Amino acid sequence: MTITSLLDLRFAADHLEDGPRALLDILADTRAFEGCLGVQIVTDVSDPAHVVAIEHWTSLEHDDAYRAWRAGPGASGLGEYLAGPPVLTRFRDGVSL
Repeated sequence: MTITSLLDLRFAADHLEDGPRALLDILADTRAFEGCLGVQIVTDVSDPAHVVAIEHWTSLEHDDAYRAWRAGPGASGLGEYLAGPPVLTRFRDGVSL
């Protein structure tokens, strides 16, 4: 079952220019990671420092492998641009209620 992961980010006030550019560079590796079906970035219309990365993965295992890679050898350094830690929420796609 496919997974949608929402990564909620808030850029620090002094990184409103370079932070989003860094994120776009970082996402090239995300999109190339095995199991990634795509990534979209949306920006809060009221607060340009607030963005959400919407990631689609072929499986929870692929998403887990990506998170482990980012926590280790694939560390992006994105944290230096953020006002606080990102918040990750993951959803199973296609679940009927």
